[in-house]
Amino acid sequence: MICGGGAGRGHGYPLLQEGTRTFVRADRLISILMHLQVNRRMTSRELAEKLEVSQRTIHRDMEALSMAGVPVYAERGTGGGWFLPPEYRTDLTGMSEPELQTIFLAQPSRVLADLGLEKASDGALAKLLAALPSAHRRDAEYVRQRIHVDVAGWRRSEEEVPYLPVLQEAVWRERKLHLSYGRGEDGAGVERLVDPLGLVAKGSVWYLVAAVEGELRSYRVSRVRGASLSEQQCVRPPDFDLAAHWEESKARFVAGLPRYTVKALVDPHLLPQLHQAGRWSRIERVDLAEGEGWATVCIRFETEEDACGYVLGMGPRLEVLEPQELREKVMQVARATVDLYARSESASQKGQVGSDHA
Repeated sequence: MICGGGAGRGHGYPLLQEGTRTFVRADRLISILMHLQVNRRMTSRELAEKLEVSQRTIHRDMEALSMAGVPVYAERGTGGGWFLPPEYRTDLTGMSEPELQTIFLAQPSRVLADLGLEKASDGALAKLLAALPSAHRRDAEYVRQRIHVDVAGWRRSEEEVPYLPVLQEAVWRERKLHLSYGRGEDGAGVERLVDPLGLVAKGSVWYLVAAVEGELRSYRVSRVRGASLSEQQCVRPPDFDLAAHWEESKARFVAGLPRYTVKALVDPHLLPQLHQAGRWSRIERVDLAEGEGWATVCIRFETEEDACGYVLGMGPRLEVLEPQELREKVMQVARATVDLYARSESASQKGQVGSDHA
């Protein structure tokens, strides 16, 4: 069934249709064309969800495209949807200001460099910049000089990833991978034949998502000791979505972390520092007191040792309420610390007295 094919050719985009109050936005028509060119075929529901409009609006947009001479086709039944002829291409350069901002914001250069794409990214942006009208070029430079994105943490250490190019090639070519991997602090190695499914950059740390006998696993690339491509074709699970899998995997990892919860009283002047004081701590609840009274907080740690070090670092501005064993441990460590300095001070004074009588 043909929904387009030339009706209304030469009359331009019908942005305002006579007899209705429907205003069809030009940027949405462009977005529809881009989605159809990339995805080949999409249903009205899929387009409506992507563009956050109703399916009825999509039908009106398709009619508008048809009237403008765009050969939009519709096919009913299972596997059907809207599509463009394979040979159809449109050279659309109109971009909205927010779209330009997302493209010209600083890219994570370390990640691109790891993939060998830093120069390619610079070249692509330069070509796109040259193709833009002068007003848009000024907008792009305005954005680049005012927002910079740095994905690295303050305490991160540079990781060596010598086998990343091999892993990347295996992912691109969809080839099985012979992998030698070091696990745990003892560095015990394992050998695996894996199906590489994708690479993920978590900050500046790279992970390989792969399937081993149908089970999905994540490997830290810096721990890869050896990698070589197999001649066998990679087996990719049907409907596998890398981003969705990573989010689910990340959520499972966080949920599986050890939990050690502490309830404490905190000086209100200390509250702004709580979130920055401990690397492995998380503030779960804060109950403010009236006036200048101390706040009650619940803080989650992974271990008792982490909690004890955190509490001692706050000094007299934080008092543990629960658990009782942590209170006792903090007092024990504090007393031992005071005793240590007292003995050291006493020895220093005795030495000074002996020196005076010498």
